Amino acid sequence: MCDSCGCETLSRRTIDVNQPLLAANAAAARHNREHFAARQIFTVNLMGAPGAGKTALLEATIRNWRGAGRIGVIEGDQATERDSARVRAAGALAHQVETGLGCHLDAAQIHRALHRMELARGDVLFIENVGNLVCPALFDLGENLRIVVTSPAEGVDKPLKYPPMFRAAELVTLNKCDLLGHVPFAPDEWTDYVIAANPRARILRTAAIDGAGIEAWLEEILRRRRAFLESSAK
Repeated sequence: MCDSCGCETLSRRTIDVNQPLLAANAAAARHNREHFAARQIFTVNLMGAPGAGKTALLEATIRNWRGAGRIGVIEGDQATERDSARVRAAGALAHQVETGLGCHLDAAQIHRALHRMELARGDVLFIENVGNLVCPALFDLGENLRIVVTSPAEGVDKPLKYPPMFRAAELVTLNKCDLLGHVPFAPDEWTDYVIAANPRARILRTAAIDGAGIEAWLEEILRRRRAFLESSAK
């Protein structure tokens, strides 16, 4: 794992000037947030375990997008541009960040990626974080919305095992719902665990491959984008 992911006790990991380890990231995140607000770029941090269907959900979002503005995507993976290629094939602008041994994206990486992308005022940016249920929850990227994507194949107990990730999200999506009935999973029990971890989170169910729930997913994204645009225009 990377040096800054929280795998060791954060209280022991401070820099010489006695500032918190994440202070530099927080400063970069503030800069990103100001940039997004000034250019009215609604930005979503998409987090979740490998195999939750984050990229498939992005593909469905791109193909069914009906909002104004284009969709751009920053893809975070330890290696390869496979997900960026999928996003481009779906019709969106994409930039790949290969993190090597890094287990998450940080705000500075997003800042650098923005300088390599041609996002226009009013565009929408999705950041598909590195597949991980621990490290990405610790790093503010300057985003406007945090989403956790999970699937029935992961089991019902992930909100109990990884509560910081679910607490960090405003929206939790149970994706791959077409697997319900084929794998052991109790949706009501899972919902109870999500609410216990984060009673404020909005919960959706989607199946990116067959399109179930995508309409409600898009409406939720568009609703939150409208609220962001109204706020940034003041």
